[in-house]
Amino acid sequence: MPAARPIRLVLRDDDLRRSRLTVFFRLFLAIPHLVWLVLWGIAAQVVIFILWLAILIEGRAPEILHDFVAGYLRYTTHVGAYLLLAANPFPGFRGAPGYPVDVEIDPPARQSRWATLFRLLLVLPAVVIAGVLGGAFAVFSLGALYFNGVAGTAAFLVWFAALVRGRTPRGLRDLTTYALGYGAQAGGYLLLLTDRYPSSDPVLPEPLPELPEHPIRIAVTDELERSRLTVFFRLFLAIPHLVWLMLWGIAVFFAVVAAWFVALVIGRVPSGLHRFLAAYVRYSTHVYAYLTIVGRKFPGFTGREGSFGIDLHIDPPGPQRRLLTLFRVFLAIPAFVVAGAVGNALWIVALLGWWVGVVFGRMPEGLRNLGASCLRYSAQTYAYLFLVTGRYPYASPVLVGRAEPVAEPLPAAVPGDAF
Repeated sequence: MPAARPIRLVLRDDDLRRSRLTVFFRLFLAIPHLVWLVLWGIAAQVVIFILWLAILIEGRAPEILHDFVAGYLRYTTHVGAYLLLAANPFPGFRGAPGYPVDVEIDPPARQSRWATLFRLLLVLPAVVIAGVLGGAFAVFSLGALYFNGVAGTAAFLVWFAALVRGRTPRGLRDLTTYALGYGAQAGGYLLLLTDRYPSSDPVLPEPLPELPEHPIRIAVTDELERSRLTVFFRLFLAIPHLVWLMLWGIAVFFAVVAAWFVALVIGRVPSGLHRFLAAYVRYSTHVYAYLTIVGRKFPGFTGREGSFGIDLHIDPPGPQRRLLTLFRVFLAIPAFVVAGAVGNALWIVALLGWWVGVVFGRMPEGLRNLGASCLRYSAQTYAYLFLVTGRYPYASPVLVGRAEPVAEPLPAAVPGDAF
């Protein structure tokens, strides 16, 4: 486990139940908080400027100013968790610790004056990542909130799921809290609470979220070093793979149709078809990992397991329910909505990874792990659509989580349970 960071997202309870009434009116109920957040943000702007001058002169923040800004950041996260349905209780207006989705912030420590002087420039990559993740990110100018990107997409689906079932899917909750946690780190760095740069590694929330067993699992064994030359020409080098992926995809279309008819009759996909489709899903993961700088070396063309540093372990074929197979295309739509949002995050990872790889010759571990998480969800989504598995994609971004405490497996039939 990495060393504790000065700004940490903490889940203080694991209650997934939601009140349907408050979920339905959540945006309306949050209006007083949004108004207070703007007013608090106006005051915070003045305090942050004084804080900036104090750090430039003394090398550390005065405790009283640090605590004021920390309360503002904590309150922003509480409101974001409430509005994005990651938490159910109505938050207080003081930003006091103890909310179910909370932020712990260390006391003030010495900060680099140079990093403080150029903070608005240095924070730009983190702002880009925070924007695509869409957590409750404290905006310096207005104290407003960004509710878009991955977290906004998850909240949109959770809103419907909670109205129907009275609970939020765990995977989507964990995805939203991860976005909130990164937003808190980026906000804390921008607001001068710390000079520790934000990390996008999905392992950071405390405690570590669960990661139930899934037939499609990702294995990350790749090194972080990158050849500057191959990174610079990565798109050009990937062209043969993109062409082969397109040609292979034509055959996959007919294979999926055949698998669909066979699964409707016998309740499972034949082993030969399963191997063919699984190899395609694995190969596409290799290709996009290479293209987006998440993977290091040039991949093979066969999708063989164990041949690439960002790899997929895919279980053998199992039984699949005929009714779910019949409506598979429609059932996969929510997963593709999420996959589109995390796909945007993957391309941001590629853009930032390209610049860092060209300049420093390595891929930051947090970016690499975020990219691997996006690739895993995409692979699970396509595997579900292609009938490689009947298990719904699981949205939690962690690559390795704590053991699942549930004795009975979740029903593969219900998308809301598996998210």
